[in-house]
Amino acid sequence: MMNPTSPHLPVAIIGAGPVGLVAAAHLAAKGHPWLVFEAGNTVGSSIREWAHVRLFSPWKYLTDPIAVRLLEASGWRAPNPERLPTGGEFLDDFVAPLASLPSISPHLRLGHRVLAVTRRGMDKVKTAGRETAPFEIIVREPEGGTARFLARAVIDASGTWLSPNPLGAGGVPAVGEAEHRSRIRYGIPDILDRERDRYAGRRTLVVGSGHSAFNALLDLAVAATQAPGTEIVWAVRRSEVGLLFGGGRKDALEARGALGTRLRRLVTSQAIEFVTDFRIARIHGDGDRVVAEGDDGRRLEGLDQLIAATGFRPELALTRELRLRLDPWLEAPEALAPLIDPNLHSCGTVYPHGEAELAHPERDFYVAGMKSYGRAPTFLLLTGYEQVRSVVSRLVGDEAGARRVELVLPETGVCRTDLAGGSCCSGEDADEEPAPAGVERSPTAGGCGCGTAPPAARLLPTISMEKCCG
Repeated sequence: MMNPTSPHLPVAIIGAGPVGLVAAAHLAAKGHPWLVFEAGNTVGSSIREWAHVRLFSPWKYLTDPIAVRLLEASGWRAPNPERLPTGGEFLDDFVAPLASLPSISPHLRLGHRVLAVTRRGMDKVKTAGRETAPFEIIVREPEGGTARFLARAVIDASGTWLSPNPLGAGGVPAVGEAEHRSRIRYGIPDILDRERDRYAGRRTLVVGSGHSAFNALLDLAVAATQAPGTEIVWAVRRSEVGLLFGGGRKDALEARGALGTRLRRLVTSQAIEFVTDFRIARIHGDGDRVVAEGDDGRRLEGLDQLIAATGFRPELALTRELRLRLDPWLEAPEALAPLIDPNLHSCGTVYPHGEAELAHPERDFYVAGMKSYGRAPTFLLLTGYEQVRSVVSRLVGDEAGARRVELVLPETGVCRTDLAGGSCCSGEDADEEPAPAGVERSPTAGGCGCGTAPPAARLLPTISMEKCCG
Protein backbone atom coordinates (compact mmCIF):
# COMPACT_ATOMS: atom_id res chain seq x y z
CA MET A 1 0.00 0.00 0.00
CA MET A 2 1.27 3.47 -0.85
CA ASN A 3 2.37 5.58 2.12
CA PRO A 4 -0.64 7.89 2.62
CA THR A 5 1.33 10.71 4.28
CA SER A 6 3.73 11.44 1.41
CA PRO A 7 2.27 10.34 -1.95
CA HIS A 8 3.67 13.48 -3.60
CA LEU A 9 7.27 12.63 -2.73
CA PRO A 10 9.43 10.82 -5.28
CA VAL A 11 10.96 7.39 -5.06
CA ALA A 12 14.71 7.81 -4.69
CA ILE A 13 16.83 5.47 -6.82
CA ILE A 14 20.50 5.18 -5.97
CA GLY A 15 22.63 4.34 -9.00
CA ALA A 16 22.14 5.06 -12.71
CA GLY A 17 23.29 1.67 -13.95
CA PRO A 18 21.03 -0.63 -15.95
CA VAL A 19 18.95 -1.83 -12.99
CA GLY A 20 18.49 1.65 -11.54
CA LEU A 21 17.44 3.05 -14.91
CA VAL A 22 15.04 0.17 -15.54
CA ALA A 23 13.47 0.93 -12.16
CA ALA A 24 13.11 4.52 -13.34
CA ALA A 25 11.53 3.33 -16.60
CA HIS A 26 8.91 1.32 -14.71
CA LEU A 27 8.10 4.29 -12.47
CA ALA A 28 7.91 6.57 -15.51
CA ALA A 29 5.58 4.14 -17.27
CA LYS A 30 3.29 4.22 -14.24
CA GLY A 31 3.40 8.01 -13.91
CA HIS A 32 4.98 7.99 -10.45
CA PRO A 33 7.55 10.64 -9.40
CA TRP A 34 11.16 9.59 -8.88
CA LEU A 35 14.78 10.78 -8.82
CA VAL A 36 17.99 8.92 -9.63
CA PHE A 37 21.20 9.81 -7.79
CA GLU A 38 24.39 8.72 -9.54
CA ALA A 39 27.84 9.20 -8.02
CA GLY A 40 29.56 9.19 -11.41
CA ASN A 41 29.47 11.94 -13.98
CA THR A 42 27.85 9.63 -16.54
CA VAL A 43 25.23 6.91 -16.39
CA GLY A 44 26.67 3.44 -15.99
CA SER A 45 29.96 4.89 -14.76
CA SER A 46 31.08 1.61 -13.18
CA ILE A 47 30.49 -0.29 -16.42
CA ARG A 48 32.68 2.26 -18.18
CA GLU A 49 35.60 0.83 -16.21
CA TRP A 50 35.17 -2.52 -17.96
CA ALA A 51 33.80 -1.20 -21.24
CA HIS A 52 36.46 -3.20 -23.11
CA VAL A 53 35.10 -6.55 -21.88
CA ARG A 54 32.76 -8.48 -24.17
CA LEU A 55 29.79 -9.99 -22.37
CA PHE A 56 29.22 -13.68 -22.95
CA SER A 57 25.46 -13.22 -23.23
CA PRO A 58 23.62 -11.90 -26.29
CA TRP A 59 21.44 -8.81 -26.40
CA LYS A 60 18.24 -10.82 -25.97
CA TYR A 61 19.17 -11.37 -22.31
CA LEU A 62 20.24 -7.79 -21.58
CA THR A 63 17.14 -5.61 -21.94
CA ASP A 64 13.85 -5.07 -20.12
CA PRO A 65 10.44 -5.07 -21.89
CA ILE A 66 9.16 -1.82 -20.37
CA ALA A 67 12.43 -0.02 -21.09
CA VAL A 68 12.37 -1.36 -24.65
CA ARG A 69 8.80 -0.14 -25.11
CA LEU A 70 9.77 3.38 -24.02
CA LEU A 71 12.85 3.34 -26.25
CA GLU A 72 11.02 2.08 -29.33
CA ALA A 73 8.47 4.86 -28.94
CA SER A 74 11.36 7.30 -29.42
CA GLY A 75 12.57 5.59 -32.60
CA TRP A 76 15.25 3.40 -31.01
CA ARG A 77 16.00 0.14 -32.79
CA ALA A 78 17.00 -2.92 -30.80
CA PRO A 79 20.43 -4.44 -31.54
CA ASN A 80 20.72 -7.89 -33.08
CA PRO A 81 19.34 -10.13 -30.29
CA GLU A 82 21.98 -12.80 -30.91
CA ARG A 83 24.95 -10.44 -30.85
CA LEU A 84 27.38 -10.27 -27.91
CA PRO A 85 28.07 -6.64 -26.95
CA THR A 86 31.02 -5.24 -25.05
CA GLY A 87 30.35 -3.36 -21.84
CA GLY A 88 30.82 -0.12 -23.78
CA GLU A 89 28.34 -1.18 -26.47
CA PHE A 90 25.84 -2.19 -23.80
CA LEU A 91 26.11 1.32 -22.37
CA ASP A 92 26.01 3.13 -25.70
CA ASP A 93 23.19 1.09 -27.25
CA PHE A 94 20.87 0.58 -24.26
CA VAL A 95 21.81 2.31 -21.01
CA ALA A 96 22.66 5.74 -22.43
CA PRO A 97 19.66 5.89 -24.82
CA LEU A 98 17.36 4.93 -21.95
CA ALA A 99 18.83 7.68 -19.77
CA SER A 100 18.40 10.21 -22.61
CA LEU A 101 14.66 9.74 -22.96
CA PRO A 102 12.65 12.90 -22.20
CA SER A 103 10.70 10.96 -19.58
CA ILE A 104 13.94 9.92 -17.83
CA SER A 105 16.71 12.49 -18.25
CA PRO A 106 15.16 15.41 -16.29
CA HIS A 107 15.07 13.22 -13.20
CA LEU A 108 18.74 12.18 -13.22
CA ARG A 109 21.16 13.74 -10.76
CA LEU A 110 24.64 12.89 -12.05
CA GLY A 111 27.68 13.56 -9.89
CA HIS A 112 25.50 13.23 -6.77
CA ARG A 113 27.04 10.74 -4.38
CA VAL A 114 24.66 9.44 -1.69
CA LEU A 115 26.37 9.63 1.69
CA ALA A 116 23.56 8.34 3.90
CA VAL A 117 19.90 7.34 3.95
CA THR A 118 17.80 7.78 7.07
CA ARG A 119 14.26 8.52 8.20
CA ARG A 120 13.78 12.26 8.59
CA GLY A 121 14.58 13.22 12.16
CA MET A 122 15.00 9.60 13.33
CA ASP A 123 17.90 7.30 14.01
CA LYS A 124 17.36 3.55 13.76
CA VAL A 125 16.33 3.29 17.44
CA LYS A 126 13.17 5.38 17.28
CA THR A 127 9.94 3.54 16.42
CA ALA A 128 7.01 5.92 16.98
CA GLY A 129 5.87 7.42 13.68
CA ARG A 130 8.65 5.70 11.77
CA GLU A 131 6.65 4.18 8.93
CA THR A 132 5.00 7.46 8.00
CA ALA A 133 8.18 9.57 8.17
CA PRO A 134 9.78 10.26 4.78
CA PHE A 135 13.25 9.09 3.94
CA GLU A 136 16.00 11.69 3.94
CA ILE A 137 18.79 11.24 1.38
CA ILE A 138 22.04 13.06 2.20
CA VAL A 139 23.97 13.72 -1.00
CA ARG A 140 27.32 15.24 -1.91
CA GLU A 141 26.76 17.51 -4.90
CA PRO A 142 29.17 18.00 -7.83
CA GLU A 143 30.43 21.29 -6.42
CA GLY A 144 31.40 19.58 -3.16
CA GLY A 145 28.61 20.74 -0.89
CA THR A 146 25.86 18.54 0.55
CA ALA A 147 22.14 18.57 -0.03
CA ARG A 148 19.20 16.71 1.47
CA PHE A 149 16.29 15.25 -0.44
CA LEU A 150 13.07 13.73 0.85
CA ALA A 151 11.62 10.53 -0.62
CA ARG A 152 8.68 8.26 0.10
CA ALA A 153 10.67 5.14 -0.80
CA VAL A 154 14.24 4.16 -1.71
CA ILE A 155 15.61 1.63 -4.21
CA ASP A 156 19.34 1.16 -3.72
CA ALA A 157 20.73 -0.10 -7.04
CA SER A 158 24.24 1.25 -6.49
CA GLY A 159 25.97 -2.07 -7.19
CA THR A 160 29.22 -3.36 -5.71
CA TRP A 161 31.88 -2.43 -8.28
CA LEU A 162 33.36 0.26 -6.05
CA SER A 163 33.75 -2.19 -3.13
CA PRO A 164 36.08 -4.94 -4.34
CA ASN A 165 37.20 -7.72 -2.06
CA PRO A 166 40.84 -7.51 -0.99
CA LEU A 167 43.65 -9.85 -2.01
CA GLY A 168 43.85 -11.09 1.56
CA ALA A 169 42.05 -14.43 1.84
CA GLY A 170 40.51 -13.68 5.24
CA GLY A 171 38.30 -10.90 3.94
CA VAL A 172 40.68 -8.15 5.09
CA PRO A 173 43.65 -6.72 3.19
CA ALA A 174 46.80 -8.80 3.25
CA VAL A 175 49.75 -7.42 5.15
CA GLY A 176 51.37 -4.91 2.81
CA GLU A 177 48.38 -4.72 0.43
CA ALA A 178 47.77 -1.04 1.14
CA GLU A 179 51.47 -0.18 0.95
CA HIS A 180 51.77 -1.75 -2.51
CA ARG A 181 48.44 -0.44 -3.80
CA SER A 182 50.12 1.21 -6.80
CA ARG A 183 50.94 -2.24 -8.18
CA ILE A 184 47.42 -3.66 -7.73
CA ARG A 185 44.37 -3.38 -9.96
CA TYR A 186 40.98 -4.60 -8.75
CA GLY A 187 38.53 -5.97 -11.34
CA ILE A 188 39.39 -6.22 -15.05
CA PRO A 189 42.03 -3.75 -16.27
CA ASP A 190 42.20 -2.78 -19.93
CA ILE A 191 45.35 -4.79 -20.57
CA LEU A 192 45.36 -4.57 -24.36
CA ASP A 193 44.72 -0.85 -24.74
CA ARG A 194 44.70 1.83 -22.05
CA GLU A 195 46.96 -0.05 -19.63
CA ARG A 196 49.07 -2.02 -22.08
CA ASP A 197 52.37 -0.52 -20.92
CA ARG A 198 51.61 -1.56 -17.36
CA TYR A 199 51.56 -5.27 -18.25
CA ALA A 200 53.49 -5.76 -21.50
CA GLY A 201 56.85 -7.36 -20.81
CA ARG A 202 56.05 -7.65 -17.08
CA ARG A 203 55.32 -10.52 -14.70
CA THR A 204 51.75 -10.30 -13.46
CA LEU A 205 49.90 -12.29 -10.79
CA VAL A 206 46.13 -12.72 -11.23
CA VAL A 207 44.21 -13.83 -8.14
CA GLY A 208 40.64 -15.16 -8.50
CA SER A 209 38.66 -17.95 -10.15
CA GLY A 210 35.65 -16.27 -11.71
CA HIS A 211 35.12 -14.79 -15.16
CA SER A 212 36.75 -11.49 -14.17
CA ALA A 213 39.96 -13.47 -13.69
CA PHE A 214 39.33 -15.40 -16.93
CA ASN A 215 39.09 -12.18 -18.94
CA ALA A 216 42.23 -10.71 -17.39
CA LEU A 217 44.20 -13.91 -17.96
CA LEU A 218 43.14 -14.24 -21.58
CA ASP A 219 44.06 -10.61 -22.29
CA LEU A 220 47.44 -11.16 -20.65
CA ALA A 221 47.95 -14.19 -22.87
CA VAL A 222 47.35 -12.03 -25.94
CA ALA A 223 49.78 -9.45 -24.58
CA ALA A 224 52.37 -12.20 -24.13
CA THR A 225 52.22 -12.97 -27.87
CA GLN A 226 52.85 -9.32 -28.65
CA ALA A 227 55.42 -8.36 -26.03
CA PRO A 228 58.31 -10.72 -25.25
CA GLY A 229 58.96 -11.16 -21.55
CA THR A 230 55.31 -10.99 -20.53
CA GLU A 231 54.78 -13.62 -17.82
CA ILE A 232 51.48 -14.72 -16.28
CA VAL A 233 50.92 -16.31 -12.87
CA TRP A 234 47.44 -17.37 -11.81
CA ALA A 235 46.68 -18.18 -8.17
CA VAL A 236 43.41 -19.62 -6.86
CA ARG A 237 42.44 -20.35 -3.27
CA ARG A 238 40.78 -23.68 -4.00
CA SER A 239 42.81 -26.86 -3.76
CA GLU A 240 40.95 -28.80 -6.48
CA VAL A 241 40.02 -27.79 -9.99
CA GLY A 242 36.50 -29.25 -10.14
CA LEU A 243 34.47 -27.27 -12.68
CA LEU A 244 36.74 -24.27 -12.42
CA PHE A 245 37.00 -24.00 -16.20
CA GLY A 246 33.22 -24.11 -16.68
CA GLY A 247 30.94 -26.02 -19.02
CA GLY A 248 33.05 -25.89 -22.16
CA ARG A 249 31.17 -27.22 -25.18
CA LYS A 250 28.16 -28.10 -23.03
CA ASP A 251 27.55 -24.49 -22.00
CA ALA A 252 24.40 -23.14 -23.61
CA LEU A 253 26.12 -19.76 -23.76
CA GLU A 254 28.82 -20.57 -26.27
CA ALA A 255 30.98 -17.53 -25.50
CA ARG A 256 31.02 -18.30 -21.79
CA GLY A 257 32.06 -21.91 -22.36
CA ALA A 258 34.76 -20.78 -24.78
CA LEU A 259 36.42 -18.62 -22.11
CA GLY A 260 37.06 -21.61 -19.88
CA THR A 261 38.13 -23.85 -22.76
CA ARG A 262 40.71 -21.32 -23.97
CA LEU A 263 42.02 -20.79 -20.47
CA ARG A 264 42.33 -24.51 -19.80
CA ARG A 265 44.49 -24.89 -22.90
CA LEU A 266 46.79 -22.07 -21.81
CA VAL A 267 47.23 -23.66 -18.38
CA THR A 268 47.77 -27.12 -19.86
CA SER A 269 50.44 -25.77 -22.23
CA GLN A 270 52.06 -23.97 -19.28
CA ALA A 271 51.71 -20.59 -20.97
CA ILE A 272 50.20 -19.63 -17.61
CA GLU A 273 51.83 -20.62 -14.32
CA PHE A 274 48.90 -22.07 -12.34
CA VAL A 275 49.04 -22.21 -8.53
CA THR A 276 46.27 -23.80 -6.45
CA ASP A 277 45.52 -23.67 -2.72
CA PHE A 278 47.24 -20.29 -2.46
CA ARG A 279 45.87 -17.77 0.05
CA ILE A 280 47.75 -14.50 0.16
CA ALA A 281 48.77 -13.42 3.63
CA ARG A 282 51.48 -10.87 2.86
CA ILE A 283 52.83 -8.70 0.04
CA HIS A 284 56.28 -7.23 0.46
CA GLY A 285 58.93 -5.56 -1.66
CA ASP A 286 61.94 -7.33 -3.12
CA GLY A 287 64.12 -4.80 -4.88
CA ASP A 288 62.10 -3.25 -7.71
CA ARG A 289 59.52 -6.06 -7.61
CA VAL A 290 57.20 -7.59 -5.03
CA VAL A 291 56.60 -11.00 -3.49
CA ALA A 292 53.19 -12.51 -2.67
CA GLU A 293 53.49 -14.85 0.30
CA GLY A 294 50.85 -17.46 1.13
CA ASP A 295 49.62 -18.36 4.58
CA ASP A 296 51.55 -21.64 4.25
CA GLY A 297 54.85 -19.88 3.59
CA ARG A 298 54.93 -20.44 -0.19
CA ARG A 299 56.11 -17.44 -2.18
CA LEU A 300 55.37 -16.11 -5.66
CA GLU A 301 58.38 -13.97 -6.46
CA GLY A 302 59.50 -11.41 -9.01
CA LEU A 303 56.07 -9.83 -9.50
CA ASP A 304 55.66 -6.50 -11.25
CA GLN A 305 51.87 -6.23 -11.09
CA LEU A 306 48.93 -7.89 -9.34
CA ILE A 307 45.31 -8.14 -10.49
CA ALA A 308 42.74 -8.83 -7.77
CA ALA A 309 39.74 -10.53 -9.40
CA THR A 310 38.45 -11.66 -6.02
CA GLY A 311 34.87 -10.47 -6.20
CA PHE A 312 32.96 -7.64 -4.60
CA ARG A 313 30.96 -6.82 -1.49
CA PRO A 314 28.15 -4.35 -0.70
CA GLU A 315 28.87 -0.98 0.86
CA LEU A 316 26.63 -0.86 3.93
CA ALA A 317 27.74 2.37 5.62
CA LEU A 318 25.18 4.60 3.91
CA THR A 319 22.26 2.61 5.41
CA ARG A 320 23.60 2.39 8.96
CA GLU A 321 20.59 4.27 10.39
CA LEU A 322 18.01 2.06 8.69
CA ARG A 323 16.49 -1.11 10.07
CA LEU A 324 17.74 -3.82 7.75
CA ARG A 325 17.53 -7.58 8.08
CA LEU A 326 20.65 -8.95 6.40
CA ASP A 327 22.00 -12.46 6.18
CA PRO A 328 24.96 -12.64 8.59
CA TRP A 329 27.47 -13.90 6.03
CA LEU A 330 26.22 -12.95 2.57
CA GLU A 331 25.00 -9.47 3.61
CA ALA A 332 22.03 -9.99 1.29
CA PRO A 333 18.38 -9.59 2.40
CA GLU A 334 17.67 -12.41 4.82
CA ALA A 335 14.83 -13.95 2.81
CA LEU A 336 16.86 -13.88 -0.42
CA ALA A 337 20.10 -15.30 0.95
CA PRO A 338 19.11 -19.01 1.11
CA LEU A 339 18.14 -18.86 -2.56
CA ILE A 340 21.55 -17.62 -3.70
CA ASP A 341 24.00 -18.91 -1.07
CA PRO A 342 27.07 -20.07 -3.08
CA ASN A 343 27.88 -22.61 -0.38
CA LEU A 344 24.68 -24.43 -1.38
CA HIS A 345 23.87 -23.33 -4.90
CA SER A 346 26.88 -24.26 -6.92
CA CYS A 347 25.22 -24.67 -10.31
CA GLY A 348 23.87 -21.23 -11.12
CA THR A 349 20.31 -22.00 -10.01
CA VAL A 350 18.42 -18.75 -9.72
CA TYR A 351 14.98 -18.53 -8.17
CA PRO A 352 12.64 -15.86 -9.55
CA HIS A 353 12.03 -13.45 -6.73
CA GLY A 354 10.87 -9.92 -6.09
CA GLU A 355 9.59 -7.48 -3.51
CA ALA A 356 8.77 -10.05 -0.83
CA GLU A 357 12.30 -11.46 -0.72
CA LEU A 358 13.89 -7.99 -0.86
CA ALA A 359 11.79 -6.37 1.88
CA HIS A 360 13.33 -5.19 5.16
CA PRO A 361 11.84 -4.11 8.49
CA GLU A 362 12.42 -0.58 7.15
CA ARG A 363 9.27 -0.23 5.13
CA ASP A 364 9.65 0.92 1.51
CA PHE A 365 13.42 0.52 1.44
CA TYR A 366 14.83 -2.02 -1.04
CA VAL A 367 18.24 -3.03 -2.31
CA ALA A 368 18.06 -4.29 -5.89
CA GLY A 369 20.45 -5.45 -8.56
CA MET A 370 23.93 -6.75 -7.90
CA LYS A 371 24.07 -5.21 -4.43
CA SER A 372 21.04 -7.26 -3.38
CA TYR A 373 23.16 -10.40 -3.72
CA GLY A 374 25.61 -9.13 -1.10
CA ARG A 375 28.76 -11.21 -1.34
CA ALA A 376 27.22 -13.94 -3.48
CA PRO A 377 28.99 -13.93 -6.85
CA THR A 378 26.16 -15.01 -9.16
CA PHE A 379 23.95 -12.11 -10.18
CA LEU A 380 21.78 -12.11 -13.29
CA LEU A 381 20.78 -8.92 -15.07
CA LEU A 382 17.34 -10.30 -15.97
CA THR A 383 16.83 -11.09 -12.29
CA GLY A 384 17.63 -7.49 -11.40
CA TYR A 385 15.06 -6.23 -13.88
CA GLU A 386 12.45 -8.55 -12.39
CA GLN A 387 13.34 -7.34 -8.90
CA VAL A 388 12.62 -3.70 -9.70
CA ARG A 389 9.48 -4.54 -11.68
CA SER A 390 8.10 -6.27 -8.60
CA VAL A 391 9.27 -3.53 -6.21
CA VAL A 392 7.77 -0.75 -8.34
CA SER A 393 4.47 -2.65 -8.51
CA ARG A 394 4.43 -2.79 -4.73
CA LEU A 395 5.28 0.90 -4.35
CA VAL A 396 2.45 2.02 -6.63
CA GLY A 397 -0.07 -0.19 -4.87
CA ASP A 398 -0.22 -3.09 -7.32
CA GLU A 399 0.07 -5.94 -4.83
CA ALA A 400 -0.88 -8.61 -7.37
CA GLY A 401 1.79 -7.34 -9.75
CA ALA A 402 4.37 -7.40 -6.99
CA ARG A 403 3.62 -11.05 -6.23
CA ARG A 404 3.38 -12.16 -9.85
CA VAL A 405 6.48 -13.70 -11.46
CA GLU A 406 7.01 -12.27 -14.94
CA LEU A 407 10.56 -13.44 -15.48
CA VAL A 408 11.09 -15.64 -18.54
CA LEU A 409 14.36 -17.45 -17.99
CA PRO A 410 16.44 -19.26 -20.58
CA GLU A 411 17.30 -22.86 -19.84
CA THR A 412 20.94 -23.89 -19.88
CA GLY A 413 21.28 -27.23 -18.15
CA VAL A 414 24.88 -26.31 -17.38
CA CYS A 415 26.34 -26.57 -13.93
CA ARG A 416 28.69 -24.02 -12.50
CA THR A 417 31.50 -24.31 -9.98
CA ASP A 418 31.14 -24.48 -6.24
CA LEU A 419 33.24 -22.62 -3.70
CA ALA A 420 34.96 -25.78 -2.53
CA GLY A 421 36.11 -26.54 -6.05
CA GLY A 422 34.13 -29.77 -6.50
CA SER A 423 32.06 -30.78 -9.49
CA CYS A 424 28.32 -31.19 -9.31
CA CYS A 425 25.26 -32.47 -11.03
CA SER A 426 26.89 -34.76 -13.55
CA GLY A 427 28.94 -37.88 -13.58
CA GLU A 428 31.73 -36.34 -15.59
CA ASP A 429 33.46 -33.03 -16.05
CA ALA A 430 31.63 -30.69 -18.39
CA ASP A 431 34.64 -30.54 -20.70
CA GLU A 432 36.37 -33.73 -21.77
CA GLU A 433 39.86 -32.24 -22.03
CA PRO A 434 42.39 -33.56 -19.52
CA ALA A 435 43.18 -31.68 -16.36
CA PRO A 436 46.25 -29.40 -16.42
CA ALA A 437 49.54 -31.11 -15.65
CA GLY A 438 50.10 -31.69 -11.97
CA VAL A 439 46.52 -30.91 -11.01
CA GLU A 440 44.14 -33.54 -9.66
CA ARG A 441 40.46 -33.53 -10.46
CA SER A 442 38.04 -33.54 -7.58
CA PRO A 443 35.46 -36.33 -7.48
CA THR A 444 31.90 -35.64 -8.51
CA ALA A 445 29.83 -34.40 -5.61
CA GLY A 446 26.35 -35.81 -5.97
CA GLY A 447 23.23 -34.06 -4.72
CA CYS A 448 24.37 -30.43 -4.76
CA GLY A 449 22.38 -27.30 -5.59
CA CYS A 450 20.99 -28.53 -8.89
CA GLY A 451 19.34 -31.54 -7.34
CA THR A 452 17.60 -29.53 -4.65
CA ALA A 453 16.13 -26.73 -6.72
CA PRO A 454 12.36 -26.23 -6.32
CA PRO A 455 10.13 -26.76 -9.37
CA ALA A 456 9.97 -23.03 -10.15
CA ALA A 457 13.75 -22.75 -10.42
CA ARG A 458 15.63 -22.96 -13.68
CA LEU A 459 19.28 -23.05 -14.57
CA LEU A 460 20.33 -19.71 -15.97
CA PRO A 461 23.28 -18.26 -17.77
CA THR A 462 25.15 -15.68 -15.74
CA ILE A 463 24.57 -12.63 -17.87
CA SER A 464 25.49 -9.53 -15.98
CA MET A 465 28.83 -7.89 -15.44
CA GLU A 466 30.60 -11.11 -16.42
CA LYS A 467 30.23 -12.30 -12.80
CA CYS A 468 29.81 -15.97 -11.98
CA CYS A 469 30.56 -18.53 -9.35
CA GLY A 470 34.11 -19.18 -8.21
